[in-house]
Amino acid sequence: MSSALTATEIARDARWLVQALDHNAGVARLVAMDPEAYRNASFLDDRMFQQPTNAQLMPWTTLEEAVPLVGRNDSRWIFHIGHVGSTLLARLLGELPTVLSIREPRSLRDVTAVSADKRVAYATALRTLFSRTFAPAEVTVVKATSFVSEIAPELTPPDGRALFMYATPRNYVASILAGENSVQELRMLAPIRAERLAGRDLRLPPPRHDADHAAIAWACEMTSLEAGATAMPDRRIGWIDFDRMLDDLTSALSTAAELIGIAANPDQLARIAAGPLVSRYSKALEYEYSPKLRRDLIEQATREHRADIKDALAMLNEAAEKSRLLARAVERSGED
Repeated sequence: MSSALTATEIARDARWLVQALDHNAGVARLVAMDPEAYRNASFLDDRMFQQPTNAQLMPWTTLEEAVPLVGRNDSRWIFHIGHVGSTLLARLLGELPTVLSIREPRSLRDVTAVSADKRVAYATALRTLFSRTFAPAEVTVVKATSFVSEIAPELTPPDGRALFMYATPRNYVASILAGENSVQELRMLAPIRAERLAGRDLRLPPPRHDADHAAIAWACEMTSLEAGATAMPDRRIGWIDFDRMLDDLTSALSTAAELIGIAANPDQLARIAAGPLVSRYSKALEYEYSPKLRRDLIEQATREHRADIKDALAMLNEAAEKSRLLARAVERSGED
C-alpha cells in the first residue's frame, strides 16, 4: 500500500491481522488476510512468511485508536496444554459459516513477555481487535499457543467464553513419547516450564527420563489452565478431553459450539465430523493423521515405555498431595 493504514481501516474488519507486537518499540506488525488465508493457515506466527505476504509496521498508538471503533468485544478462545487437538478443533469449528478461526497469532505470544503492570492494556486491546470478522453475523474463535494460557484471564472478555483442552496425563505422556519432534520440544521447554511451575509454588522432583519430563510438562500446562479458570469465575469455560472428543466427534463439536455460543445444526456438525480434516494432520494437512493412528501410537508408546510412564504418573500423584492446584488437575483428568 502506498500510505499508512488508518485506525478506521484497521477497525473495519479482520483484513488486517495483528500478527506481531514489539512493545519496547511501540510497534505492531499487521498482515493482510482474507477468509481463505485464515482458513488455510495452520499458524499465524512467523512461519506464515514462508509464503508471500502484504505486511505493514504500525505504531501501537494507531491500533489503540482503532479499538473503540471495532464496536464489538466477543472473541471466543481456545486454550490448551499442547498436543491435544486444539488446532483440529479450531479448524473444525472454522468450517461453520458463522466462524472465523484464528490460529496461534504471534502477537499473543509477544504480549506474554510484557511486564504484568502493562500487559493488561495490550491484552485488552488485542481481544477486541481479534473480535473483528468479515461479516456482522460471524464470530471469531481464537486458538492460542499453549503457554498463552498464562494470560487467559486477560484475553477472555468479561462474560466471555473459552474452551480449555487437555488429555489425561497417561495419554499425554504416551503421545509425547511417541514423537521424536515432541520429545525434542519437551527437553527444550523444560527450563521455562520449571520457572512457570515455580511461579505457582510448585516444584517437582528432577526428571529421571523423558516420561518424567512429559509429566512435568502436563503439570505445568494443566495448572496454568486451572489457575486461569480460578481467575475467571465470571466467564463460561468448557473443558474438553481430546481423546473423549475423538470417541464421538459430532457430539463433541455440538458441545463445543454450544459452550462458546455458536449456532450450528446437527447436520452441519455431522458433515464436518465426517469430513477430510479429521483424517489429516491439522498442523500440516498434507500428512495423514487419524484418530485411529493417535490411539495406535499411544498404545505403542505405552508398551515401550510402560515402566517409565508408571514412574512418571506416580511422581505426579505424589506431587499433587502437596499442591491443591495440581490435585485439581489430576482429579479433573479422572486418573488415579
